[in-house]
Amino acid sequence: MKWFRKKKTKKTDDAELDLVTRGLLIFAHPTTVISVEEILKDEGYSIRVVSPPPSYRTGCDLSVEFPLAAESNITKLLNNVGMAPLDVVPITSEGMEPLHFVRSKEFDGDFLMIRAANMKMTVYKPTREIVNVSGGGCPDVPYLATEMIGKCLSDVSSPGEVGYSLCAYSLNTSYEELVRALGD
Repeated sequence: MKWFRKKKTKKTDDAELDLVTRGLLIFAHPTTVISVEEILKDEGYSIRVVSPPPSYRTGCDLSVEFPLAAESNITKLLNNVGMAPLDVVPITSEGMEPLHFVRSKEFDGDFLMIRAANMKMTVYKPTREIVNVSGGGCPDVPYLATEMIGKCLSDVSSPGEVGYSLCAYSLNTSYEELVRALGD
């Protein structure tokens, strides 16, 4: 009586399609991603900057993950401000998952390092003193490091206010995550 049984593959495929709720906006330049992030957050969209899967890298190691239900409104808004994405891709499978842009690691229970892309910031948790800034290859990294190392999180300017490179953006992300994790 096998011919009375329903096929399960169709239902599984339909269920998988129903689960697609997020998409990626692909851009050619990191500076565009940084501007788009600000615009979309100002408009109240729930987005985050991520690293796109390798098959969607365009020389820019950043993309914007967004709610797929808002695709029409977001693309219209971005077209109106002259920042149309190169591609809009639904996150449909495990291989399409964006890569973690931000990672954290604790050392000896007293040190917390946050890595965003290639930029890392490490803080001594009991005093919230920045003990290390490393990574990246942008010309403003040495300046940012000297301005921050040896100072408390609450006593430094945000790297995003001081630097303008992709490294400064990534370091700013690390800084914001540390502030969120440890408080001011």
